[in-house]
Amino acid sequence: MELLPAIDLRDGKVVRLRRGDYDDQTVYGDDPAAIAARFEQAGARWIHVVDLDAAKSGVLTNGDSIRAIRRAVKLSIELGGGARSDKAVDAMIEAGADRVVVGSAAMRDWAWFERLARRDDLAAKVALGLDAREGMLAAHGWTEQTTLRAVDMARRVNGWPLGAIVYTDIARDGMLQGVNIEATGEIVRSCDVPVIASGGVTDIDDIRRCRQIGCGGAIVGKAWYDGRIDLARAFAAASETCD
Repeated sequence: MELLPAIDLRDGKVVRLRRGDYDDQTVYGDDPAAIAARFEQAGARWIHVVDLDAAKSGVLTNGDSIRAIRRAVKLSIELGGGARSDKAVDAMIEAGADRVVVGSAAMRDWAWFERLARRDDLAAKVALGLDAREGMLAAHGWTEQTTLRAVDMARRVNGWPLGAIVYTDIARDGMLQGVNIEATGEIVRSCDVPVIASGGVTDIDDIRRCRQIGCGGAIVGKAWYDGRIDLARAFAAASETCD
């Protein structure tokens, strides 16, 4: 299982939000590239980056920070925030993304998202972002609630050439309350696309639980920033063989 340390960007700074609330933010630094280098030194192969400004505006906003990360490390970059058109996705890849997470725009225009996912030049470079509260999807930087069930959308992409599904339990994001294993497991069982768990990773046991239910990856954010997780141990736990 892949472990992806997270870098959330807002106004060029590394921040974390609680439950996706833009008014409940903690700033952890103003040098995203330096933090990415620390992740690489600890053994990361992928990092999960979110342009929080773009998630609201739909326009790549922290491109300079993303390019600085790209220059500083050899890590693969999974980038979310503002992927609402082919032009936006292409700009994110040009800025340095190896995989782009599409969330709200897929819910709004499913036919467009399917065409995007099946573009020959984007094979495995597109991920579906499913951000849910109590199993129901939220959109536009988590500011709008929909009536769509996350598991139903996951079933719809079974067999698609996607790089991943990034499943986020919004209620647990940034709260250090543990991963919603039941809901995440339902997404894993619903399709054959690798599922990356996001939201609530608190300790090494959470990483092991994600691996045991068949996740292809897990994102760790606040737990590392607050000093609760040692990345070397976390990467070892992610790589353990299931019993």
